[in-house]
Amino acid sequence: MNTLGIYIHVPFCGRKCSYCDFYSLNYNKNNADLYLRSVLRNIQYYSDRSRIVDTVYFGGGTPSLLPAESIAQMIDEIKKCFRLSENVEITLEANPNTLTPDKLRQLRDNGVNRLSIGVQSMIDSELKFLGRTHTADRAKKAVLDAAEAGFRNISCDLMIALPYQTAESVEFSINELAALPVDHISAYMLTIEDGTAFDKQNIRDIMPDEDLTAELYLSMINCLKEKGFEQYEISNFAKNGFESRHNCRYWKCLDYIGIGPAAHSCYNGKRFAVMPNLKEFIDATHQKIYITDESPCGFKESAMLRLRLAEGLNIGECGEKSEDILKKIPTLQKAGYVTYEDGKLALTAKGFLMSNSIIEYLIF
Repeated sequence: MNTLGIYIHVPFCGRKCSYCDFYSLNYNKNNADLYLRSVLRNIQYYSDRSRIVDTVYFGGGTPSLLPAESIAQMIDEIKKCFRLSENVEITLEANPNTLTPDKLRQLRDNGVNRLSIGVQSMIDSELKFLGRTHTADRAKKAVLDAAEAGFRNISCDLMIALPYQTAESVEFSINELAALPVDHISAYMLTIEDGTAFDKQNIRDIMPDEDLTAELYLSMINCLKEKGFEQYEISNFAKNGFESRHNCRYWKCLDYIGIGPAAHSCYNGKRFAVMPNLKEFIDATHQKIYITDESPCGFKESAMLRLRLAEGLNIGECGEKSEDILKKIPTLQKAGYVTYEDGKLALTAKGFLMSNSIIEYLIF
């Protein structure tokens, strides 16, 4: 395939969330201007008019902190250096507090056609616990303003398995989001990463146990399905036709270039990453990379990623490993962890909860 995805990592935030371990720094206009120049240089460095870019993703950090003009400049540079697909998907991650009606119109006019809004919850007490600076009402306004500005592809993040969270509170947030013009929901379980504020606050001590976490996850899946959001990946749910095309590139081992400090790439037969260092990124003529995998997308990795998707793994493509996998399927079927139909092996909702151990059992 001659298509290509481009990921731009924007390493700026207004404030670090208590659970976040992504590379980000406090927003500073001078650094943001220098960062923009470096991104433009790097887009030029990777320039290849033979490749058709069909997805662009601005992640972070908080990309919506940047002026709309900066986002427009990066999109324009991509247009100059690559061929853009007629139906290119251009996603921008956003914090509700940064989205004004005027900025949303500018973003839409400049080519952004998909928003991923970091809502996390529609309950103010949960938002406060997570360290989010917006309220549920502000999140609702951001979604409605985006729709008014012409966005027809809006995704919202939802976080589950919070301390003291119940199935009823998760259902409340889902119902609130489903009543809005939202087409996609990314639902993540809270995990406590080393070095984060939550790690230092001993939040692990009040986290829900495995049984409650499983209950919350399965209840969430059922509730989302009732509202028209079909699960297509472990943590992602969409109305028909609104799956994240860019994220599907990752799970299907398709080429993408990552630009920015801490960005990762899978491109021209290599996986590589950029050091999480803004100054180094700004100072370099082009970003310095280090190889993370000399020969990615082999059988094990491809099979593992495919099993993250609801569509599953085609056993006919597993070569010499097919016979071994087929022998293991009945045990997993009996336990309710997988389905196997027409040569396709897929995890069930219950199986997704145990995905790491099931995939290891099947593939490794």
